[in-house]
Amino acid sequence: MVIKQVRLSKQAKDQLSRLKAKTGIRNWNTLCRWALVYSLSEKTIPTDIPLNTDSNLEMSWYTFGGEYYEVYEALIKAWCLKMGLSTDDATISKYFRLNLERGIAHLCGTGFIKKIDDLLNLAVK
Repeated sequence: MVIKQVRLSKQAKDQLSRLKAKTGIRNWNTLCRWALVYSLSEKTIPTDIPLNTDSNLEMSWYTFGGEYYEVYEALIKAWCLKMGLSTDDATISKYFRLNLERGIAHLCGTGFIKKIDDLLNLAVK
């Protein structure tokens, strides 16, 4: 297990709230999965910045990943290897959080997500 509890920043929670309204997706964990995978598809390493976990949005790793939690863990490990990073627990946890926050920011900040179809179009690319 990469991490026991997933807790987001207040900014990420606010961004997810806007994405929920635009897409109609009701569950935080579903949007977080989209954000993580979107960030992992980027060809760069997220900026190593301290993350505030100052929101009240928190979920267990099993809630985040659902029945596919092991797949998400494997994706993060594979991404770390691809980027030349260590796959120890601390590194995996750190880059999971950084990728999640970056993915949320990108999905919300780019303005191209206006409805659920826009998320689906990302998957096709």
